[in-house]
Amino acid sequence: MRWLVVVLLVLTVATTFATDQDGPWLTGQFLVATEQLTSPPFARTVIYLILHDAGGAMGLVVNRPVGEVPLARLLDSFGLDTTGVSGDLRVHYGGPVEPARAFVIHTSDYTGPNTRAIRDGIALSGDTAIFEAIGHGRGPARSLFTFGYAGWAPGQLEDEIRRGSWFTVDADRALLFSEDYDRKWERATARRKIQL
Repeated sequence: MRWLVVVLLVLTVATTFATDQDGPWLTGQFLVATEQLTSPPFARTVIYLILHDAGGAMGLVVNRPVGEVPLARLLDSFGLDTTGVSGDLRVHYGGPVEPARAFVIHTSDYTGPNTRAIRDGIALSGDTAIFEAIGHGRGPARSLFTFGYAGWAPGQLEDEIRRGSWFTVDADRALLFSEDYDRKWERATARRKIQL
């Protein structure tokens, strides 16, 4: 798990978010892999889109936990107060791009120095303050920590959706933060069938 601490030390966050809410943008939606998408990084994945606009798309895989790191050790590595801190923080694979880039997606009841609202009460933070807040009981009600992300060039995601590799469904907190990782893909896929 030492490599996770090294990854966590390079915590950063996307600073650009879609500002044109009038376009057909998918920011704040779930992007769900279809059965025809069989490549290892994306087979049976559910991705929460944190950005989609004319410049491309960026999302975080939300159904691939990879391990846990002790929260006190994480705080200590940042030189933060570990008094009274216990428990572990679950780490997730967020995607194949920039695996050293870290993100915390969370409910908007927490706001820190680098928190960005996404949509419908969901936000994204990218500084050590969120870990200190979580460790001391002042963090968001729900959160999901990932490293790496999935990214698409302008028009690329739209082409992949047209080719049948992905479909989208409305995102909600219950599925986003569910710890039933083995069933997230099936549950998201079932939503598509309900919408037909």
